[in-house]
Amino acid sequence: MASPTSSPFATTSSIGISRLSSISRSSVWRSNCFPSSSHHLFFTKIRTSRRAPGLLPVTRVASDRDLKETVSDNGVSNLPSVHEPSSIASSIKFHAEFTPSFSPEHFSLPKAYRATAESVRDALIINWNATYDHYDKENMKQAYYLSMEFLQGRALLNAIGNLELTGKYAEALKQLGYTLESVATQEPDAALGNGGLGRLASCFLDSLATLNYPAWGYGLRYQYGLFKQNITKDGQEEVAENWLEQMGNPWEIARNDVSYQVKFYGKVVDGSDDKKHWIGGENIKAIAYDVPIPGYKTKTTINLRLWSTTVPSQDFDLASFNAGQHSKANEAHQNAEKICYILYPGDESLEGKILRLKQQYTLCSASLQDIVARFERRSGNSVNWEDFPAKVAVQMNDTHPTLCIPELMRILIDIKGLSWDDAWKITQRTVAYTNHTVLPEALEKWSLDIMQKLLPRHVEIIEMIDEQLINTIIAQYGTVDLVILEKKLREMRILDNVDLPPSIAQQFIKPKEQKSTIKSKGKSLTEIEEPSSQPPKEEPKSSTVTLTEVKTKKDALVEEIEEEKVEEEEVEEEDEVFLKSDPEKPKLVRMANLCVVGGHAVNGVAAIHSEIVKDEVFNSFYQMWPQKFQNKTNGVTPRRWIKFCNPGLSDIITKWIGTDDWVLNTEKLSQLKQFAENEELHEEWREAKRTNKIRVASMIRERTGYIVSPDAMFDIQVKRIHEYKRQLLNIMGIVYRYKKMKEMTEAERIKSFVPRVCIFGGKAFATYIQAKRIVKFITDVASTINHDPEIGDLLKVVFVPDYNVSVAELLIPASELSQHISTAGMEASGTSNMKFAMNGCVLIGTLDGANVEIREEVGEENFFLFGARAEEIAGLRKERSEGKFVPDPRFEEVKKFVRSGVFGIHNYNELMGSLEGNEGYGRADYFLVGKDFPSYIECQVEVDEAYRDQKKWTKMSILNAANSAKFSSDRTIHEYARDIWDIKPVILP
Repeated sequence: MASPTSSPFATTSSIGISRLSSISRSSVWRSNCFPSSSHHLFFTKIRTSRRAPGLLPVTRVASDRDLKETVSDNGVSNLPSVHEPSSIASSIKFHAEFTPSFSPEHFSLPKAYRATAESVRDALIINWNATYDHYDKENMKQAYYLSMEFLQGRALLNAIGNLELTGKYAEALKQLGYTLESVATQEPDAALGNGGLGRLASCFLDSLATLNYPAWGYGLRYQYGLFKQNITKDGQEEVAENWLEQMGNPWEIARNDVSYQVKFYGKVVDGSDDKKHWIGGENIKAIAYDVPIPGYKTKTTINLRLWSTTVPSQDFDLASFNAGQHSKANEAHQNAEKICYILYPGDESLEGKILRLKQQYTLCSASLQDIVARFERRSGNSVNWEDFPAKVAVQMNDTHPTLCIPELMRILIDIKGLSWDDAWKITQRTVAYTNHTVLPEALEKWSLDIMQKLLPRHVEIIEMIDEQLINTIIAQYGTVDLVILEKKLREMRILDNVDLPPSIAQQFIKPKEQKSTIKSKGKSLTEIEEPSSQPPKEEPKSSTVTLTEVKTKKDALVEEIEEEKVEEEEVEEEDEVFLKSDPEKPKLVRMANLCVVGGHAVNGVAAIHSEIVKDEVFNSFYQMWPQKFQNKTNGVTPRRWIKFCNPGLSDIITKWIGTDDWVLNTEKLSQLKQFAENEELHEEWREAKRTNKIRVASMIRERTGYIVSPDAMFDIQVKRIHEYKRQLLNIMGIVYRYKKMKEMTEAERIKSFVPRVCIFGGKAFATYIQAKRIVKFITDVASTINHDPEIGDLLKVVFVPDYNVSVAELLIPASELSQHISTAGMEASGTSNMKFAMNGCVLIGTLDGANVEIREEVGEENFFLFGARAEEIAGLRKERSEGKFVPDPRFEEVKKFVRSGVFGIHNYNELMGSLEGNEGYGRADYFLVGKDFPSYIECQVEVDEAYRDQKKWTKMSILNAANSAKFSSDRTIHEYARDIWDIKPVILP
């Protein structure tokens, strides 16, 4: 049990350091901040209760006495630091001296950031304690969101914004000689995610807290993140993130009293207690780090729990170390700690695959042990496992947390002693799955051999679930038509390329036939017939031949054959096996299928995506269990993505609507529509946009050295670099634009083209060679165009290195055109498209993902549409494979231009070659860049024409923002809470 002073959210506040003499250090301030006899916030010991064997206790939050003394009726701390800039400044000074991460000589900007963050955390902890004290007392159902990624971004401005203290902190820092903006920029982005998956998870946490839903997030604490992206003359270079090295993470608090054992390898044995026991192997320890997540204008502050991995000190091999075998001595620590080194480690090697699987199981095992311990603690002395689904909802964000299903089964059966049937019912009612992709390679399939070695007990459980599923499929489709049955089993089984379980396979085995094939003179033994019991139609001539004579003839023939030494004497036909595995192919565990089978709900993340999930990806499951499938269109938080990142536009919206209630009720944004043609609003709108563009121009110059004009259109595509997202289509369009410009006179260029700054951002996975080629190509095109004096400001191309949330918070408010141009039917949803629309950006895109719904909401006339439809894609690929596709001459012209060497000496044959041919890996333009190219460049002409009419463009911009209400994550979370999790808002007293 933790002592009070080891409380993970316990803090100390007082006044500042003597070197900042403008604000005195005073014991009066301390007594005002903490009127109770204690000057600290403590966690108290938990109530005595039954716990899971071997699990460490979980502490609860502050005592009632502390809460009464430090929290007011409206949920805001009574600490003067919450109210007065001078008190806030004193708190910052105190942390600079007494909770230092820097040397005391200078009050530098990094030091000012760290101290400011710690002072904000003090205020968060009060409400965090109150939140979970109330949750413990109420013991309501709680949702747990498990995700391999949480792309939080910077926390400082978001936290003080949600606490409504932005102005107070700005004034306090001004007293200390700094601006809030300069201090905030010192915060590194938390490297806990990469793309839309992690950003969605973070938006959901913000909405859960804001809407007062009881929920936690669970993830891993990556030391080095995915990677930090540098752009060099060779393209993308990856280096380790250093977000924790610079100044640590002031928002997290290590929960050294909350840790769980996670096991790998070993073996499963049957115990004398009739239970399975997973013994031996490698054990690591997962330690909790908690990050408070404040809601907007509410007391509710929920928790993101991140797991870090290590082993106990006794696992350090001191004898080996003293013998000079230093690597061996530290091997156990290294094996444990590397689990949380990197997000998505390369998995082309066996070691990489094992490490990824270890990451996923660590997340699932530690989180579920923690969830089970909390359920038991809150249940007190009356633990009823049938109530578990009524108290716990587990959401798997994509397939990475799939092992939650067999892990929960293992805990319930092996540790808690439940029967298989009871454990299975509980698991299915507890767990739900969000699908985020239709790409086959992203629907994870793990090697059965690897999983068998690493997680032997889980493979046993998965095999039993698979067998249960097979029986369900057979019951559904019968055994009359084995062709249909085989098709369904191949599609739906969890285990791929694995023989049917013996108990089931036996039903389909045809009896062996044994035939003699001893041949002589053209006849086999079977060709000498025994006398028939039925009279022949025609009496044979030698009708008087007896059985004895037949046998004599047969014996003679056998002797004759033996003398001739025929090579093959007898062949036994093998059993005809139904659904036999192929020894040349790997045996796999299909994680997505396990998710569908083991959960009670499966949801897509956009309307079109959810239809594809039902009609294509999981069609057989949908036919069997249609009630499981739902749509939950993604959303983004309007707090971070309008109010805090775009304060100028936010103020304009509030002014014209007459209230800032739209931040919580985005439906009120629609009131802007009545002013869509108001010239005064237009002027303010354009001025806010231009201010944001100036900020971005400054950032671009700082990061790349390129100088861009804020008077040009800012055309932005920022997302993970992937062929299906088609950054290649964008840059090919830019090359075409550049080529046409070069063929014109200056006057013709100015007349034909609107000035543009084309901005790219995003990371290519380190092992994704084609994506890295695209990055290299973009940067080479940028270098050529940006140094062409004939083109000047008419066209600039920029690749912003190391794209992250903080960069997005600059780019999105400044955007005027945003490109969401994925191959139709391949993007599940997208969330950046929603952020751009909310900020008054006009989109160009295909009918893919959430683009479909955005276009419906903002109006067809306010969205630039091009490209093939999702239902056409399969036919177009077939047409290509048959050699019937004829490329547009303009597309061929661009490829020839690229190959001419105009963009440098780099060889682009591999990249251009991927757009050519009719078949083959890496060929045949699988993502239909060439097919959509004509439609794309013609649509870009429409964009130029619309932008020339600034009145029209500004109206389009306003209507995009005004009609974006649907895409708030608040709406999405309400739907999850109502339709999947069955949880209700809990308002703190």
